[in-house]
Amino acid sequence: MTAPTVVQRLAAVAADVRRDGLPGDLRQDVARRVLDLIGNSLAATGLPPARAVTAYVREAGGTPEAVAIGTGLRVPAANAALVNGTLAHSLDFDDTHLPSVLHPSSPVVPAALAVAEARGASGAALLDAAGMGIEVAVRLGMGGYDRVLGNSEFFERGQHATSICGAVGAAVAAAMVGGADAEGIAHAAGIAASMGAGLLEANRTGGTVKRVHCGWAAHAGVVAAALARHGLTGPPTVVEGRFGFLHAFCGERADVDAVVDRLGEHWELPGIFFKPYPCNHFTQAGIDAALTLRARGVDPAAIESIELGVPSPVLRTIAQPPEDKARPKSGYHAAFSGPYTVAAALLGGGGLGLGHADFTDAAAADEARLALAAKVTCVPDARCDEIFPNQFPAVLRVVLHDGTRHEVRVDVNRGGPGNPLSSAELATKFAFNAAAVEDRDAIAAAVLDLVAAPDVAGLMDRVRG
Repeated sequence: MTAPTVVQRLAAVAADVRRDGLPGDLRQDVARRVLDLIGNSLAATGLPPARAVTAYVREAGGTPEAVAIGTGLRVPAANAALVNGTLAHSLDFDDTHLPSVLHPSSPVVPAALAVAEARGASGAALLDAAGMGIEVAVRLGMGGYDRVLGNSEFFERGQHATSICGAVGAAVAAAMVGGADAEGIAHAAGIAASMGAGLLEANRTGGTVKRVHCGWAAHAGVVAAALARHGLTGPPTVVEGRFGFLHAFCGERADVDAVVDRLGEHWELPGIFFKPYPCNHFTQAGIDAALTLRARGVDPAAIESIELGVPSPVLRTIAQPPEDKARPKSGYHAAFSGPYTVAAALLGGGGLGLGHADFTDAAAADEARLALAAKVTCVPDARCDEIFPNQFPAVLRVVLHDGTRHEVRVDVNRGGPGNPLSSAELATKFAFNAAAVEDRDAIAAAVLDLVAAPDVAGLMDRVRG
């Protein structure tokens, strides 16, 4: 008898989870991620990418199967996933797995929600499927993590691992919540492996397409699961094969063993980071350092120069090209700028320390912020390199006009196992995101009680808009 392939092993665990449920407290962990995702999505409904995707699905029409958050629409499940995945990632406020540098909930949860609603699945089935889909996505991401390089090979090649791996995780979740057995789950994953895509160039030089990456991955996952249900098949060696997923995307640096390391025994899920600020995760330790300096009473008007030290691989995302990062083209691009985020935090941001108002086009064009951002030099830092990518650390060094020097080093990001956000802080984040929604307390209660819900229709009706 031949040994099971990687996708067959993943699917076998997924089938066990569909039958027996996630172990321990993992269902509640997933519920917290669903709450975080719905809050992020509600806050993003007015953004141009969301409007563009909503216009497309409205134009496409089709059977009303699932809610597209904040649109007033019920649309085909795949198109609901497209809208909701786009919303979930649009503000860059979504959770992050390290060291794979993946945002796994944004592609996976919208796919699971859409199929659960369309198929009448229970809240517990949704949580189990979403949790397993997230686990598959981050394990595939770890298959592209090079320990010698100290970075993701996907990232090194300019590929958006979130959408590439997320499409497969979304397919697993969609197949599970749709009632597939292990063979059907494996085929859904194998099909979705041909669908995942995403390039990171928009982070560097502009464009709004990256916000749609998670929506497209969620859409791909729903479609892949449906195709598998109708008899389409995927290759059994889709993950490890010579022309399979990991070798195609990552070449010889692929680590197939990492995908199945302690599979079914160790779960990556509870260690995934929640974000405290609505911007790129690489900027967040620098923000915390700047907020610490503010709390110490450092006056921005007295600053002569600022040095932001970060891990070397981070520079290409938040520091290059330097002229663009010092003067972001838009509020969205400001969210990927080390100089801008440090300046905004030093001058006094809104919301949770920095909020959505700090990443509007008007805020990104504010001359006071730009003048302070122009004083920021981003450099590689050796200690940060040693820690990255298990954390995204930073050190901030400020010199005042009178020669006084200040330094703040942040080695451990807020929101992860070493410095977690409390339930109260996550509730505050949700309330902040859903501030314009009158029903937000009822939405939060419904999400956190999903494990007992007979279906997800009531929750989705509340977020329909």
